Amino acid sequence: MLHELLLALVGYTGDLIIDEREHQKSLGIHLYPDAAISGHRCFKLAPDISFIDPSERELIERLISLGFYYRELDRFATKSRNLSWIRSGGVPLSPLDRASDSELSSHETENPSVYRRAIGNGLVEVLSVYRSAVLQIEQRLLSETMPILATVTQGLNKFFVILPPLYELVLEIERHDLRGGKLLNLLHKRFHCGVPELQACIQRLLWHGHQVLYNQLASWMVYGVLQDQHGEFFIRMQEDRDAEYGSFIPDTSEKLARLSADDKSSRDWHFGYHIFLDMLPEYIPMRAAESILFAGKSIRILRNPSPGFKFQEALYNQQKGKCSQKVHGSAGCDPFPKEPINGNMTGEEFLPQSEADKIETMLQDLKESSEFHKRSFECSVESIRAVAASHLWQLVVVRADLNGHLKALKDYFLLAKGDFFQCFLEESRQLMRLPPRPSTAEAQITVPFQLAAIKTISEGDKYFSRVSLRMPSFGITVKSSQVDLSNGSSETSVDGWDGIALEYSVDWPLQLFFTQEVLSKYRIIFQYLLRLKRTQMELEKSWASVMHQDHTDFAKHRKERKNCSTSQPRRQRLIPMWHVREHMAFLIRNLQFYIQVDVIESQWKVLQSHIQNSQDFTELVGFHQEYLSALVSQSFLDIGSVSRIMGSIMMLCLQFCWKIENQESSENTSELERITEEFNKKSNSLYTILRSSRLSGSQRAPFLRRFLLRMNFNSFFEATARGVLNVVRPRPSVPVSNRQ
Repeated sequence: MLHELLLALVGYTGDLIIDEREHQKSLGIHLYPDAAISGHRCFKLAPDISFIDPSERELIERLISLGFYYRELDRFATKSRNLSWIRSGGVPLSPLDRASDSELSSHETENPSVYRRAIGNGLVEVLSVYRSAVLQIEQRLLSETMPILATVTQGLNKFFVILPPLYELVLEIERHDLRGGKLLNLLHKRFHCGVPELQACIQRLLWHGHQVLYNQLASWMVYGVLQDQHGEFFIRMQEDRDAEYGSFIPDTSEKLARLSADDKSSRDWHFGYHIFLDMLPEYIPMRAAESILFAGKSIRILRNPSPGFKFQEALYNQQKGKCSQKVHGSAGCDPFPKEPINGNMTGEEFLPQSEADKIETMLQDLKESSEFHKRSFECSVESIRAVAASHLWQLVVVRADLNGHLKALKDYFLLAKGDFFQCFLEESRQLMRLPPRPSTAEAQITVPFQLAAIKTISEGDKYFSRVSLRMPSFGITVKSSQVDLSNGSSETSVDGWDGIALEYSVDWPLQLFFTQEVLSKYRIIFQYLLRLKRTQMELEKSWASVMHQDHTDFAKHRKERKNCSTSQPRRQRLIPMWHVREHMAFLIRNLQFYIQVDVIESQWKVLQSHIQNSQDFTELVGFHQEYLSALVSQSFLDIGSVSRIMGSIMMLCLQFCWKIENQESSENTSELERITEEFNKKSNSLYTILRSSRLSGSQRAPFLRRFLLRMNFNSFFEATARGVLNVVRPRPSVPVSNRQ
């Protein structure tokens, strides 16, 4: 009886102690597999035993229930630690191997899991302690005459608070097919209990699970390799997500195909990897997961440079001198290699082995800790992210000359090279008077663009070759990307040439910084500024044209010694128009000065200050995003009502210029009167909106007040806005806008 009891305690039944599930199965009675959870003990004394008292029977059956739990936990551990799937992947099994694995294979229905294997290793450690306790009990009972049941109960009493909860844990893992981060979540929740012995066991299981997690983190954050063959890591490749969601992400494959010709690292950076929330343990915050994702992608970039990437030694040495002054005297190694190489670079120059060893040491310290400390984990992850961000900053800012490209974007997309665009608009002025032809418009507009470059761009400007002119849209009604930034949708009737856009070619690794979204914002601002400059130039040209015609008429009449009575009515008729033109030019000039000086130049200085004071790539990206957002916001491109009114005003100014130049001897001024009336309404509406309380309390307020002060320095707009917007009265045919 003693040996039957001891064998039952390690999972083996016989004639005296039977497995009730197997017994009822042989009789054709179905027993639910989760019966043990409700307190049903599957190991029982045989019903035909009559020489045992009921009290002893109950105590024995309570003891042998530990054997049932042991057997089930051992079965789970054995199945989880089975490595037959490795051999079955490509190497045929021998008959002997197939026979030995037949039992496991028959029960192995789920996919392999390295996390379950780790938990299985932890269970083996717990069960080995239990087996040792049973062995000690056997030795004591054989060597001494002691009460059997009392001795067994005393030796195994602590396992009654350990094995049943572990069995419930295993059942939940199998029932819900938990793996990866979900499995760690379950263990972390079960760890918080009031039983010290059970806490110690689950903590050990968590330690084994975290060993797998740290190995995956080391592979990702030290070498940039995603080691996750069973899909259990919370960092995944983008293709995996596409396969899960299918047609819900139709644009991703198109983006990947479009970028297939670019450097693979750039494609990986933007579309390659993402955080899979289902496998992210709940006790790891999202910020830490994002830092892990960023660090791994950065290491991939640094370890796999583009074969054609080169940098200028002179620029590099200049930047090195500036940056070395910042880090002089600070702890840590020199952020630059001792010997800069002029030419192709390798991953060793971008990420020194000492830095990789430092990252690996931080992860090794976490791995060797017996407990998971959330704060230590977050601090280590943030330190690794900072190391990766610093080296990525050196690559993009110092070696790839980021500031030079930012200056080029400012010159061409933000119209800082005013002489170039003035020349371009003058060269293309006659062409833009005609509607664009879809088949030849881009080729036609490229000619004056190149002529302006020859006249104004020096040969030393290496960035102009990266700029190209495009005509992406045609037609009278243009839905520009400007509308996408506004609060409401609008369709503004604009000139067909307003679709002119610039493209900027960037090489590795600048695609990490100048994303398509960033370049799209630059294009939006460029289209708006070019339209504004074109309007300003047309207003100046119309004034010059009218003045030239007036001087020609005056000289003609003076030469013929005729009375000026014939030219005087025309001059009197045009004087009100000249006042309206000056009113238009006043508004456009102030708007242009406000955007170029108060907005662009001011924000450019802020961005330059951030670049000088930061050595973190992530911070730099954030600063640049703030820079672009400020340009869009303070130029009112994100306010639908304001952008629509400004677009209408510029269109009215162009129409006015074209009409007044073609007026000549015609006395029909009805169209000019209509344009004048519309302009007065629009300009005063613009002033009313800009001085509203909603805008005065926003981040635009300091710059907006300067603009309003320039517009309303003599209270002209404030006085006329009330009359135009609030008073219904007949207006004169051509109002005289006298600001004096």
